[in-house]
Amino acid sequence: MRDRIILFIGALREAGLSISMAETLDAMHAVSAIGIEPGLFRESLAAALVKDEADRPAFDAVFERFFAVPGRQRSKGTRPQPAADGQGHGSGKSATQGVPAPSPEQRTEDPGRQQPRHHVDRERHRQHLDRGQRRLARERALLKVPFLEMSPSDVEDCEALVATLAQRFRAHLSRRQRTARAGRLDPRRTLRRSIGTGGVPMDLAFRHRRPGRPDLVALCDVSHSVRVASGFLLSLLTPASVYFRRVKLFAFVDHPVEVSLERGMFVPHGAIDLYARSDFGKTLVAFWDLHAPLLTRGTILLVLGDARNNRRPPRSDILSRMRGLVRHVTWLNPEAPERWNTGDSVLATYQRHCDTVLGATNLRELDTALRRTFRSL
Repeated sequence: MRDRIILFIGALREAGLSISMAETLDAMHAVSAIGIEPGLFRESLAAALVKDEADRPAFDAVFERFFAVPGRQRSKGTRPQPAADGQGHGSGKSATQGVPAPSPEQRTEDPGRQQPRHHVDRERHRQHLDRGQRRLARERALLKVPFLEMSPSDVEDCEALVATLAQRFRAHLSRRQRTARAGRLDPRRTLRRSIGTGGVPMDLAFRHRRPGRPDLVALCDVSHSVRVASGFLLSLLTPASVYFRRVKLFAFVDHPVEVSLERGMFVPHGAIDLYARSDFGKTLVAFWDLHAPLLTRGTILLVLGDARNNRRPPRSDILSRMRGLVRHVTWLNPEAPERWNTGDSVLATYQRHCDTVLGATNLRELDTALRRTFRSL
């Protein structure tokens, strides 16, 4: 059973649940204490492994695959009941002896004959499992679909998936901030302190990080080619705003406009021409003139765009000034890496003024890029 539970936890991780080693041990202890009675067994594992109720459907689907119980079988030694008309009494044999069992075809063709309850339950379990597996397969496929190839139905199907990713991103930031408050163990100072106690590390030393939460400023290109990626980025960042001191989100095509996310839709706080030609240089100049005070040593600047400037001046000098003011600059590019710096792309011009340039061609890469960006939070 222990090996089966370990395999089960591995399948949950593949389904997208974040499960730590401590939670794995909690699950083992819960099962050893409660036993394997079906109802309690399921709920004890869920209590130990499911941190967010949104993950419960995925947990149930994987649980059915690993621990689905077939219909209850008749216990050995249980004798069949005699026929209602009393036939077979005194013979010591079943009343059905000598009567040929109906064939599967005959059982199927008899509309008045009801299927046993355990067959019905087993069929429901199978259908529920099939639905869960199809949903998980669909979610895995959506994570890999390039933003540039998403159909309107794909974007609509991603809404629940993005909400789940946003919850996991919030949990990631929460763990990072707890670690930042406590500090990381400093092995060198701990060993130095242990000299006075005969080499026993009684007094632990920790590295304390910079106090306080950072500011976040995001510049998102919402021109036609990358609008889907920017929408998903805003959907991931907005629920995590509580983990930053201040969050400012801007959308642009050829001019930056502050935006907010309301009911899954980004709402501009000013006029924005979605049909204009992309102009990163003009956008950077306008942002510098209007919003430069937002950029401080505690600010993380996040830019999402394909750096295609329609042959206009890129103005990387403005990005260089911005880099001198902030803590970190990350550029996320929704285009495939082989298309970077081709045609009218001027990414290389901006790249030397960024701390990190990451690909974000699909939801999986976008989620990974955000976690990497805020790894040092």
